[in-house]
Amino acid sequence: MMTENQMGPTLITFQIAANPPPRLDKALGRDVPDDAALSRSRLARLIADGAVAIDGQVVTDPRFRISEGAQVAVTVEEAVESHIGAEDITLEVVFEDEDLIVINKPPGMVVHPAPGTPEGTLVNALIHHCGDSLSGVGGLKRPGIVHRIDKDTSGLLVVAKSDRAHHHLADQFADHTVERRYIAICYGVPEANDPRLRGIKGTSFEPGNILKIQTQLGRHRTDRQRQAVSFTVGRHAVTRARILEPLGTPPVAALIECWLETGRTHQIRVHLAHCGHALIGDPTYGSRRKMSPKALGEAGVAAVAAFPRQALHAATLGFVHPVTEEFLEFEAPLPADMQALLAAMGAAV
Repeated sequence: MMTENQMGPTLITFQIAANPPPRLDKALGRDVPDDAALSRSRLARLIADGAVAIDGQVVTDPRFRISEGAQVAVTVEEAVESHIGAEDITLEVVFEDEDLIVINKPPGMVVHPAPGTPEGTLVNALIHHCGDSLSGVGGLKRPGIVHRIDKDTSGLLVVAKSDRAHHHLADQFADHTVERRYIAICYGVPEANDPRLRGIKGTSFEPGNILKIQTQLGRHRTDRQRQAVSFTVGRHAVTRARILEPLGTPPVAALIECWLETGRTHQIRVHLAHCGHALIGDPTYGSRRKMSPKALGEAGVAAVAAFPRQALHAATLGFVHPVTEEFLEFEAPLPADMQALLAAMGAAV
């Protein structure tokens, strides 16, 4: 049950069901009403803040052993203003309702403020754009970031405007049920008949000439800004890619579609570089390669050499709406810079 004062905290009350987990935090995570939309991490903070009472007594120890039938009262204070400043930055809004917003992010925009980029980010722009429609995420009036794309990657992002949306969207990303497809331009042509590719550990081909790259990913041992492929440590990562169009005569590059079974930092960029097909323009994982004027023409070679960012665009995003439970899918066309690069390379699309 939830009761709410107009200008005050919300009180959430419920009873612990049979066979509860031994720890308070896990028991609350299991039994808290779905419409409260409190994630386990948020519940842990509420316990620590003294906002949880068991049978009338405040409990701040997450390891407290709770019993079946215990009466729980959780006090959730009204969301307070975020310390992140609002900035009037133009956004391309693809979809918006009271729970979430889908944005087509331009290249060059950082998603979240950090020490090196405290302003001019997507979050700064969203705080301004959404205004009072932000009901609060994690106790703050801020947008809930459930996934990110790199600064110089363009494309689609979904952002939560409420705690209930944040909770359910985060679960979908954690369960890898969100549909995400990217369009990229890479060096070389990742074809199944290339014997070199078949000799690279972690790479294989599935029916339909689909390249599968399966490794572990973790921080680079010496450069903390980079990710690196490993087969002993790190997090499991799987990327698939297929050729949309070979580029050049003879082909020296390719327009490809990539999709993720997992979503790790820099995953597509690291995986494609690992198998020798780094993204054109990638300043971190791809070295500038000499391209053949005979294959691409002088204009194509110049366009590849001058392209200033990784040629990667988050083109498709699909997920279940956290409130209506409707499956939503969105597409964003290639940005102008990638269209111009493809045209210079002689692409037919």
